[in-house]
Amino acid sequence: MFKILPFLLLAACAQPATDMVNHQEYDLIITNAQIIDGTGADAFEGDILIKDGVIKKIGKIEPDQISSGKKIDAAGRIVSPGFIDMHAHGNPLETPQFENFLTMGITTINLGQDGGSILTRDLYGWMNDVDEIGTGPNIIHMQGHSTLRQLAEAPLQTGLDSATITQMQTLMNEAMLAGSFGLTTGLEYIPGKFADITELVAIAKPVAKYDGLVQSHIRNEDDNQVEKSIAELLEQGERSGAKVHISHIKIVYANDPSRAGYILEMLQKARTDGIQVTADIYPYTASYTGIGIVFPDWAKAPNNFDEVIEKRREELVEFLREKIKSRNGPESTLFGTDPWTGMTLADVADSLNKPFEDVLIDDIGPLGARAAYFVMNEKVMLRFLQDPYVMIGSDGSPTMQHPRGYGSFARIIQKYVVEDEILNLEEAIRKMSGLSAKTLGLDDTTKVRIPRGFIKTGFAADLLIFDPKNIRDKASYEQPHQLSEGFDWVIVNGIPAYEGGEFTNLNIGKVIRRKVDAEKFGR
Repeated sequence: MFKILPFLLLAACAQPATDMVNHQEYDLIITNAQIIDGTGADAFEGDILIKDGVIKKIGKIEPDQISSGKKIDAAGRIVSPGFIDMHAHGNPLETPQFENFLTMGITTINLGQDGGSILTRDLYGWMNDVDEIGTGPNIIHMQGHSTLRQLAEAPLQTGLDSATITQMQTLMNEAMLAGSFGLTTGLEYIPGKFADITELVAIAKPVAKYDGLVQSHIRNEDDNQVEKSIAELLEQGERSGAKVHISHIKIVYANDPSRAGYILEMLQKARTDGIQVTADIYPYTASYTGIGIVFPDWAKAPNNFDEVIEKRREELVEFLREKIKSRNGPESTLFGTDPWTGMTLADVADSLNKPFEDVLIDDIGPLGARAAYFVMNEKVMLRFLQDPYVMIGSDGSPTMQHPRGYGSFARIIQKYVVEDEILNLEEAIRKMSGLSAKTLGLDDTTKVRIPRGFIKTGFAADLLIFDPKNIRDKASYEQPHQLSEGFDWVIVNGIPAYEGGEFTNLNIGKVIRRKVDAEKFGR
């Protein structure tokens, strides 16, 4: 657990210099804090001065000798960097406030995941539109590979011609220049599944050019396919020169933690060989995606589903029966789409008085629903969670019928720090802030105008004030839209967005743009 250092050690950890702050005005002063700075280092005592959304001083401050617009006494509480959600979903033009993320302590969300981002070539204009509205947390844009295929009007096939691939490279380059932080892929989904390694390497080269990141929902997370799928991502990174990242790392069906250990050794060997690879994880044992994941490829686009039913129904029935059985049975698929929201596949089958295979074929189809799938083992997940290169991502949204969108980051503190002591608080905060910032380049002044992710002088004042014993993850599978509790202050760009259980400012977040946009747009 976190350590309270004697105040005498402050000089070694912070930047005292009371005389330097006399007679200056600041927007906010936080006093009597136990500071956990996001590096993984021990907590230390100190005060923090903030002006214009930036941390100006950290150390021993005499509050009666300065002037500030707001003062917060953080006695008995932790002050940490705001959390960075490495893998989030949502549309900031439709739900700009993102209250669910703020109450988990998240001050920056990384959007455009699993290959799907905003469908526009004018990313710079889209970012301006988002900034004009203002958001709760800050926004990061990633360019989706499937979106590139759509913009290039690529056919649903493997082996695209060179002209189409070149067009996708051009689009990716434009996205990086507009301020995007990299590329995401969703190789388990249409149209991403049609990409071959030649295409994947090609579209990653513009990302490598600007030292961005490739985040991948790998091709298959099943126990018998995961190694091959990770190897494909590592090859993409090696041949393109791009940094690569595994989204929501997991092994479906694996029950032995040694399997996670083997995968982590595989990743460490890749690092030894010069490939920069990281991963994120959410702290739940159920995934959430479209029901099409249980259907065979030959029953999905570009194939005609009605024709498949007519000509291969018995084969499809047998496939679905075995597939669902291998995924822990129809009781382990929990729908998040009306009219079946909150019902398992077994419940729906009972209500319709027909076999679940027929329900999937006749009543739902491969595009007819989204669901949570209880197919993961917690011991395997915990082995991944403790790895120093694995950070936290919710894979959640404001509307998703899964508790991860409302509880992930609070759950890390409540369950895995306070209750089970799997992580100490300093390491948990590093995984939720500093590690994500370093992976994306948010702490690098050559890439962003104002660095963030750590409590350091000159960094953005995205901060949390809380007592870890009070953090509560309230969301459940039955009631997934329950806001987390316990964060006393959530400060975004130097302004409290959430204070004392109330939302106070929900339009102070902004799009964080990579500096390369200045080269093209003169910003």
